[in-house]
Amino acid sequence: MAGGNKAFQPLVDQPLLAHVIARMQPQCSRLFVSVEVFDPQWQSFGLTQVADPYAGSNGPLGGLLAALQAVQHQSEWLLLVPCDAPFLPLDLAARLLEAAAREQKPAALVSWQGQWQPTFSLWHASLLPDLRAATDQQGMRGLKEFLLSIPQAVMPWPERRPPPFFNINTAQDLAVAAEFYRELA
Repeated sequence: MAGGNKAFQPLVDQPLLAHVIARMQPQCSRLFVSVEVFDPQWQSFGLTQVADPYAGSNGPLGGLLAALQAVQHQSEWLLLVPCDAPFLPLDLAARLLEAAAREQKPAALVSWQGQWQPTFSLWHASLLPDLRAATDQQGMRGLKEFLLSIPQAVMPWPERRPPPFFNINTAQDLAVAAEFYRELA
């Protein structure tokens, strides 16, 4: 994204994060944004910033640790989604929670087209000790690596258009997403 923050890239006259917020608000009681460090530019979205617990980035696992610590006294579960996925399913939280409950697992994630999608996942607060050990003592940084070390429910997601887990990493991806929006109109 030419050095710019993906969350602020415009898609159909709104920043990417605004699309994600609109799809997540009906599903969650409270939304946070996981950040490496606090930054005033995030205030325009009205979300509480949750900064990585340690100096420097601990990768996605550090962001998950910070977010789970932030919600542990307010909620048993944390739904994790990326800021660059504007077509998130409107029933993502309910379906992941159902999968976790059915299989009695402390984590649930999406499988899309046969591939794990760990950034679209649900995490129980009881995982905090394991998560701290993984980041502090084992130096883990990746969500997938951590998921392989714990019990998890994997929720296969059916094919849909636009692809519900399409995430935007390049200007070309942004153009494809704009085309998906035109198809929906």
